[in-house]
Amino acid sequence: MRNVLLGAGLLVILAGVAGAVLAVTQERRLLFPARRAPVGTALLRSVDGQPVWLERAGVRSEAWYLPARGGAPGPAPLILFAHGNAELIDDWAREFDEPRTWGAAVLLVEYPGYGRSGGAPSETSIANAILAAYDWGSARPDLDRARIVAYGRSLGGGAACRLASEREVAALVLESTFTSVRALARRLGVPGILVRDPFDNLARIAAFRGPTLVIHGARDALIPVEQARALHAAAPQSELVIFSDCGHNDCPRPWPRLLEF
Repeated sequence: MRNVLLGAGLLVILAGVAGAVLAVTQERRLLFPARRAPVGTALLRSVDGQPVWLERAGVRSEAWYLPARGGAPGPAPLILFAHGNAELIDDWAREFDEPRTWGAAVLLVEYPGYGRSGGAPSETSIANAILAAYDWGSARPDLDRARIVAYGRSLGGGAACRLASEREVAALVLESTFTSVRALARRLGVPGILVRDPFDNLARIAAFRGPTLVIHGARDALIPVEQARALHAAAPQSELVIFSDCGHNDCPRPWPRLLEF
C-alpha cells in the first residue's frame, strides 16, 4: 500500500513538474513571439539610416541609427527606442521622422532572436542588447551623452527601465507598458514563480530619479491602464498621459506630448 501511495505521489509530482515546464515554455512563446526579417537595406536607405551591429555576451544584435535632420549645431540628443514584443525595428523606421526634425537622433534596437539578430530573446539578452546600444551611442562624439532618452513601448518598456537602472539616462518614456510580467501572468491565472523574465518595471521606475513620461491608452485590453497609473504613482518625477480613445496598438504617436515633456 505504501508503494502504491509513493507511486501515486511521484506521478503527481511529475505531472506538476511537467505542467510547470509547459507553463514556462508557453510564457516565453507568448512574451517573445519573435519574427525574422529578410536581409536587405532598401528601407534603411530610404530613411537615411545606418545599420549598427552590437555585440555583448557573445550575441550579435542589430540596431538602426537614424541621424538627426535638424536642430542646433553640436552633438545631438539621442532617443534610444525599444519596441513591442511582436514588432521589429523595420516597423519603426519611418515613425520617428518628426523627432528627427527637432534635431534628435534615434537608435532603434533589435532584440536577440528577432529580425536579423542572433541569439534568443530573454530579459537578460534584451538587457544586454539595450546596454550595448547605449554604450555605442554614448561613445559617439556627434551624440550628446548627457541627453540620451530611453523610450520603450509595451515589452520595450522593460528594456528601457532596465537601461535606466544601469546607465545614466536623461529621461525615461514608457508607452503602453506593464508594471511587471508577473503581474500580467497573475491576471491570466499563471503563478508568478513560473515567470522566468519578470521585467520588474515597478521596482526599477521607483528607483529612477530622472524625469519620466508614462503614456497609455484608456482602452488597452492587453495591459490595463491601471498599470500605467501604478507606474506613475511609483515614479518620483513622472507625468502621466492617457489617450481616451485608443487601446494597445492603435494610439497616435505622442510627439506633441513628448516635445512638451
